[in-house]
Amino acid sequence: MRGPKRPLGVVTAWVRRQPPKVKAFLAVVTGMAALVFIRFIVHDHDNLFVAAEAAHALGIAVLIYKLTKEKTCAGLSLKSQDLTALFLAVRLYCSFVMEYDIHTILDTATLVATLFVIYMIRFKLRSTYMVDKDNFALYYVVLPCAALALLIHPSTSHNIVNRISWAFCVYLEAVSVLPQLRLMQNTKIVEPFTAHYVFALGVARFLSCAHWVLQVLDTRGRLLTALGYGLWPSMVLLSEIVQTFILADFCYYYVKSLVGGQLVLRLPSGVV
Repeated sequence: MRGPKRPLGVVTAWVRRQPPKVKAFLAVVTGMAALVFIRFIVHDHDNLFVAAEAAHALGIAVLIYKLTKEKTCAGLSLKSQDLTALFLAVRLYCSFVMEYDIHTILDTATLVATLFVIYMIRFKLRSTYMVDKDNFALYYVVLPCAALALLIHPSTSHNIVNRISWAFCVYLEAVSVLPQLRLMQNTKIVEPFTAHYVFALGVARFLSCAHWVLQVLDTRGRLLTALGYGLWPSMVLLSEIVQTFILADFCYYYVKSLVGGQLVLRLPSGVV
């Protein structure tokens, strides 16, 4: 006889049977519930941005451990790391010339760690790099982000080049994980350290999105005016939401696999 099903398994099975529109609705409701929860337990919402940077740094630390201890970069996208280094470098430039704060220090540390990961993949562990699976064309994201930055950027008093650069790094960050997701879709199987890294990115994206949304709510929309006028404030929020939802599906399967005690994450077709 079969034992009683666990509540989580019942809920998971029910969610999987739902049509895409219902799944999207459930994802939105879950996200809103999480935002409400965070709003009540985190009094200084600026800490959410620091927590997001910390989660990103933790993910990179997992990568560095994988690269140095296991001596393999299989399953990692060099192109995603290149995009990450690019938007961090641009954001660091903007931070130096526009506003220098704690985020500058955090971005510097994250950029140095990312450059180390790139060095290991490109030179030290090149033989284990899955170049045939890492086949996402970077110009599909870099060029649209650059064009969008030229059209929609902050209307503040800063130099026009700095304002366009700021917009470019915001847009590029939102889609920088796409090559990694494409590689995982090509392989269908994600080993633990890579899965931990991508999940950490998902947590970081969600915390960053929560930071912006709650800041807007706390200031009753005044933050949007501080960012400038026109479409730019809306694009900042949209970018945060997009990068969160890009990773939401993967995070769902990650948690499901973790609860089920599976060390290796197997992705069904069409997940990412």
